[in-house]
Amino acid sequence: MEILSSYNLIIEVSVIIILSFLFNRISSKTNIPAVLMLIILGVAMQYALKYANVGDIDFFPVLEVLGIVGLIMIVLEAALELELKKEKLMPILKSLVIGLVGLVLSAWVAALILYQFIPEMTMQSAWLYATPLSILSSAIIIPSVTGLKEHKKEFHVYESTFSDILGIMMFYFLTGGLNPEEDAGVVGFFGNLLLTVVIALVASYAIILIFQNIKSQIKLFLLIAVLLLLYGLGKKMHLSSLIIILIFGLVIANMRLFFKGKLTKYLKYKQAHHIYHELHTITGETAFVVRTFFFVIFGLSIAITSIFNLDVAIISSLIILSIYLIRFVLLFIFVGKDILPQLFIAPRGLITVLLFYAIPAEAQIATFDQGILLFVIIGTSLIMTGAMIYDKRRSSTAINAANSTKVGTAKWKAPVIGEQEG
Repeated sequence: MEILSSYNLIIEVSVIIILSFLFNRISSKTNIPAVLMLIILGVAMQYALKYANVGDIDFFPVLEVLGIVGLIMIVLEAALELELKKEKLMPILKSLVIGLVGLVLSAWVAALILYQFIPEMTMQSAWLYATPLSILSSAIIIPSVTGLKEHKKEFHVYESTFSDILGIMMFYFLTGGLNPEEDAGVVGFFGNLLLTVVIALVASYAIILIFQNIKSQIKLFLLIAVLLLLYGLGKKMHLSSLIIILIFGLVIANMRLFFKGKLTKYLKYKQAHHIYHELHTITGETAFVVRTFFFVIFGLSIAITSIFNLDVAIISSLIILSIYLIRFVLLFIFVGKDILPQLFIAPRGLITVLLFYAIPAEAQIATFDQGILLFVIIGTSLIMTGAMIYDKRRSSTAINAANSTKVGTAKWKAPVIGEQEG
């Protein structure tokens, strides 16, 4: 396989990263998600490999590892952006409620649709298939909303991050129900969550206090290795590992809040803040690279023809319609009338794919067409694109109208003081 030789792979990897950078630039100008362009690039490469008579390659192990690392980097990147202040409390709580209720209701309706239309689908399996389809993609949302007003951008960062974490927790809670011997139930689930939070806080304080004293320049990848280790060990212990990553990000981003009272004397703020600043940079760049290869490999591994199946189109369209109807009701209740473009910013992406491939063998349904997954991802991304383009044009029109309206002026004439009588 000459096309997969060492030097060719170096060239191909380099070209993909360069193209991904260009896709991001195009995305910022057109609001077309870079993720869609990466998937299309992957599909094009799939056909190129077939044309070159390269045999079938199993990309799943690579896709799984990239998905996990990408997930960690994206959640950490989002957590580093979150400021915990009193004035942020209500926006955070509102985003949490909308994210949680939207996730559960979307999964419930999607499960009913899948149960109704797909032969052999049990309700238990329907919930497992529906949950990934109900999770917002922070991998797509966070890079796409940078041009929105600050409060709208903030809402999407919070909501998509909560949706990622809560969706993953809900998925693994449901998979626990497949094996009654390992299922800890609701009480066990919340006990597990509490234990995770305690471990995450202890680990976060320890990491900051240790790393602020490391003089070596080579410590950022060491820090990331420690976080990956904690995530992996957490998974082995059946903990909600993403909570560990989220809490560490929140602690290092809000050190003055977490290091108060007697703890203040142990914090070397200047050194710790330097770590935060560099971590912010390297996390963003690592997330970019991992996200790039995840979606390209996803494009390489999917059967694009499946989205043209009529049954797939009907089922997927019903799921997409339910997503936006539920979202409209929630936003109208909690946000009010100003819900554009937030209503249509609900793409599915990395976590949807990752969890889909994590569905246990005993819950998998042979009659489920993977085209539903692809159709929902592409459909929600295109809807978001249209909404973002419309919002950009609406904002530009309003600005142009304001700039073209001349403020009326009137000449001012000083009053004449008449001569006093007498």
